[in-house]
Amino acid sequence: MALRNALMAALLEGEASGYDLAKGFDATVANFWTATPQQLYRELERMEADGLVAARVVEQERRPNKRLFSLTEAGREAVRAYTSEPPGRPAVVRDELLVKVQCADVGDIEAVRTAVAERMEWATAKLTRYERIRQRLLAGRSEEAYFAETDRIGPYLTLLRGMSFERENLQWGDLALRRLAQRAERHAQQSE
Repeated sequence: MALRNALMAALLEGEASGYDLAKGFDATVANFWTATPQQLYRELERMEADGLVAARVVEQERRPNKRLFSLTEAGREAVRAYTSEPPGRPAVVRDELLVKVQCADVGDIEAVRTAVAERMEWATAKLTRYERIRQRLLAGRSEEAYFAETDRIGPYLTLLRGMSFERENLQWGDLALRRLAQRAERHAQQSE
């Protein structure tokens, strides 16, 4: 998947500046795609050159002018075309923490345990943020009412996937911390 597809998905929410997209990426597509602000700006420029987005300048008095981007009809057609293509292979996990865990038996188990605990803190914070987004989307409605009344269900479904992913990270982290603690205790007993 290309960054432009994730940007087009974010722009389905409406017109946004590059700054708003970079800031709001966390609230729209960060549960399945991440990018730096520089990557976003470069891709927006390419998308504008390709006619997928249009930009308009909004003049501001005490700040630099800002450009607001929106999908063009060609951009919406690109979204339709993209969604009709079969998805690529499932994502491959490339996670340095998992490499450290793989090496824990001969490495610094306490440092690995600390890294796992930090990952769990990160997952907890993301879950909290995702839950706020979920509550905002539901606006007091049940999920059934939301699905029956909303124009777009994609953002909610991807949010649920992100929440599921972070819950699984917490479940795995809990197991890993317990097993690493047992291994550290065993190593300590063997070295006595």
